[in-house]
Amino acid sequence: MFTKFRQYVNTRIGFFWLLIFLFWAKTLLAYLTEFSLGVADPLQAFLMLVNPIATTVFFFSLAFYIRKTNVYYYILLFIDALETVLLYANVIYHREFTDFMTVSTITGYSKVSQGLTGSSLALASWYDLFYWIDIIVILGLFIFHRINHDERPIKKRTAFAYSSVAIAGFGLNLALAESNRPQLLTRTFDRTYIVKYLGLDAFTIYDGIKDEQTNHQRASAKKSELDTVRDYTSSHYASPNAKMYGIAKGKNVIVIHLESFQQFLIDKKVNGKEVTPFLNKLYHSNSTYAFKNFFHQVGQGKTSDAENMLETSTYGLSTGSLFSQLGSDNTFQAAPAILNQRANYSSAVFHGNVASFWNRNNTYKNMGYQYFFDASYFDTTGDKSTGYGLKDKLLFKDSVQYLERLQQPFYVKYITVTNHFPFTLDSEDTDFKTTDTSDSAINGYFQTAHYLDQSIEEFYSYLDKAGLLKNSMIVLYGDHYGLSNSENSTLAPLLGKSSSDWTSYDSAQLQRVPFMINMPGTTGGKIESTYGGEIDVLPTVLHLLGVSSKRYVQFGTDLFSSQHDTTVAFRNRDFVTPKYTVLNGNIYDSKTGEQIKSDEKVQTTVDKLQKKVNKELNLSDSLNTKNLLRFYTPKGFKKVDASDYNYADGLEKEIQIQNSLKNKSTSLYSKNGNKSTDEFYETDAPEASHKKTDSTRIKITNPDDTDNSSASSSK
Repeated sequence: MFTKFRQYVNTRIGFFWLLIFLFWAKTLLAYLTEFSLGVADPLQAFLMLVNPIATTVFFFSLAFYIRKTNVYYYILLFIDALETVLLYANVIYHREFTDFMTVSTITGYSKVSQGLTGSSLALASWYDLFYWIDIIVILGLFIFHRINHDERPIKKRTAFAYSSVAIAGFGLNLALAESNRPQLLTRTFDRTYIVKYLGLDAFTIYDGIKDEQTNHQRASAKKSELDTVRDYTSSHYASPNAKMYGIAKGKNVIVIHLESFQQFLIDKKVNGKEVTPFLNKLYHSNSTYAFKNFFHQVGQGKTSDAENMLETSTYGLSTGSLFSQLGSDNTFQAAPAILNQRANYSSAVFHGNVASFWNRNNTYKNMGYQYFFDASYFDTTGDKSTGYGLKDKLLFKDSVQYLERLQQPFYVKYITVTNHFPFTLDSEDTDFKTTDTSDSAINGYFQTAHYLDQSIEEFYSYLDKAGLLKNSMIVLYGDHYGLSNSENSTLAPLLGKSSSDWTSYDSAQLQRVPFMINMPGTTGGKIESTYGGEIDVLPTVLHLLGVSSKRYVQFGTDLFSSQHDTTVAFRNRDFVTPKYTVLNGNIYDSKTGEQIKSDEKVQTTVDKLQKKVNKELNLSDSLNTKNLLRFYTPKGFKKVDASDYNYADGLEKEIQIQNSLKNKSTSLYSKNGNKSTDEFYETDAPEASHKKTDSTRIKITNPDDTDNSSASSSK
């Protein structure tokens, strides 16, 4: 058998398949030991096993077109070496950044040096020899003539057949991937998904194409295009309400992202019990400004779109995620940088998922976030996490060690995950008696929302005991809907509606999400009927903090301003106003929900509103896709340099700053007599009492973001 194998390897095709097999084997080694691709079902496992084959066969088959013997073998080994360099470079890069190398990272010297030299080389391990030993051994076999050269060239017909079959194989791979993960290439919410489904070569090529498209758009951009955007946002600016301006000046800002949380959950009862009793209490508190006609405005970028709007007051993209597609390189005028430069705020994000999800680890740097405490900072082992990361009760509790070390005032954001489709919890996490419908997602939704409510109540209790509550403004918002339109017929009776009478207007009303600004210890809060959306949050928050938003490019307007624009644009270009709801060309009365038979007067008004919505979305798209903000630096604002931020060793950096400031430190830890406030935190989370693992710096698997994919395109 060995003799036959050696004879086969001594042929050109035999040597070709030997290299294919060896490269496939070390690619799987990287997949299984380095990249944490998060396989969730048998099809994903199959695709992960086979996805390196088609592209590897295609690139290696290019050598078949070389007729000269020595050149054929040199070219084949050269292609193998290049592929190995790409694979190993990603292994090293992933060890430090938990991400894959983009084309701009590869071609940009500063990013290559940041990712592949210096301290990063210390990440190399002895077992990395397995990535190179095949090439070393084969070169040795050539030198000692244990592998002979085959003088017979490959026929052109055979070469073409190999290339064609490889392309067809990749097409089949892509079709299977799309069947398991629809919109894989259009949404691009995590680079890990493309590598898992299509392979590293496909990801690199795809990223290169997207990078070229972006560069082409940016190269054609003119400063005059920014002038057009600025003319619009300047004329659209709403002056702040004098009574509200600066009422939260100097306060800490705590943004709590209520995952998939819809407005109808507020005050909702199931089996006679409130689903969210604590949030209901906040909603009706006289220290809370709550907005009952506040809409999410996300597109395909879902959560990342909501974050982008809150942080920058610009819209997400018409297709895909702005974070994923543009976040690594775009210029932003975002809340963390504005507040740091105008009012000396420190900033941090707490999130129990991997840093690369939605490309947050890169986008946050360009926004000016100083710290990002992702899954690697928490113990997410065992039953402590769901498919989307650390459970909410544990996220809030385990964040204390990092929150208490931040210098005040701070701007922090908590991204919760437990109330995420498919809305499942371990039985020990909830005793809430939910609905008994035929839809498990609906039944689970009320349970996970109740769990989220409990986690926020526990966090509030800690803030109060630790002394932070009285000096903080807490902003709570729902990022997007949780239950999709496919659930509406089952959901309708629970909302007092008939499924047979359900209309597009009713679906649009379900796009309302909570928005609450809670300032404990104050009075004057109330439930506002003002129409608004996520695009309006940043100017509203800035004005409450006494920071003017006028100099920045923002498409939203202050919700408290008498000049606030009450037209709420959806990403699909539908819109809602206090008078009209316009969906796919149909006009509804926003108060009654009745469809309006358009006359000339109504149609003229609606056409004018539609024109404004289209213009606003187009200008925002132009601003972001062409990176027009690079042409404009507002007075007193310094452009963010992403290289200033590294999210490794966040706690150590906090402690170093605290120690350097000594008695001038404003951290909660310092204010508490240099003692931790962890003792103030009480939780009933059963996992909190479990023994911790030896290492809390672990990786969690990236979930398969099904995101309730049965949803309509409004998702």
